[in-house]
Amino acid sequence: MRLDFYLSHVTELARKAAKIAAAKGRVTVNGDVVKKANYTVQESDQICLDSELLAWPSEGYYLLNKPAGYVCANQDPEHPIVLDLLPAHLGQQLNIVGRLDKDTTGLLLLTTDGQWLHRITSPRHVCDKRYRVHLAAPILDEAIQQLEKGVLLNGESQLTKPAKVERIASDAIYLTIQEGKYHQVKRMLAAVGNRVAELHRDQIGPLQLDEALAAGEYRALTSDEVAYF
Repeated sequence: MRLDFYLSHVTELARKAAKIAAAKGRVTVNGDVVKKANYTVQESDQICLDSELLAWPSEGYYLLNKPAGYVCANQDPEHPIVLDLLPAHLGQQLNIVGRLDKDTTGLLLLTTDGQWLHRITSPRHVCDKRYRVHLAAPILDEAIQQLEKGVLLNGESQLTKPAKVERIASDAIYLTIQEGKYHQVKRMLAAVGNRVAELHRDQIGPLQLDEALAAGEYRALTSDEVAYF
């Protein structure tokens, strides 16, 4: 790992500031001053910034309440990205677990742990995802029955897996699915003759979105929550 990359991961220094800190002789590796930002460091190295010993990063697991208007990407030239909602030194490390559309809100997971991410997103692993869906028109009983049996999405050759549906109001439901196809919820409701007006994810597996967590806020997962997956 490059020295400047390491410094930007374990401190609040941005990558450019990390390079400057090294160039000024503020960084030591195993007691020796190292001024080259591209110097390769190992996990066995003792690295200090201003004589303070730094710790190697452990895996990070976070829950974010995604607001509308943000895209789930590492960079986007036109829209703000969800990683902008976290401190720069933290957001640079994290991978997004699955995706939510720009206008979809709610529970989003982020992690540095690739295997944990894979267990949640891989089709081989069953992981329920629940959405609160507000619709453009009242939903009919027949449409709910179709969703529960599986529907054929436009452009697909196989039915979706059976969904769980709970009516909240005449024009709102909780929809629980196990798949993660492109725009799946919107396409499922279109397949039964309706349209999604608002979409909010409030649960992944047994993990629910905190009611006290405002849109745009995040928190670290507990060890018990990490162990859910």
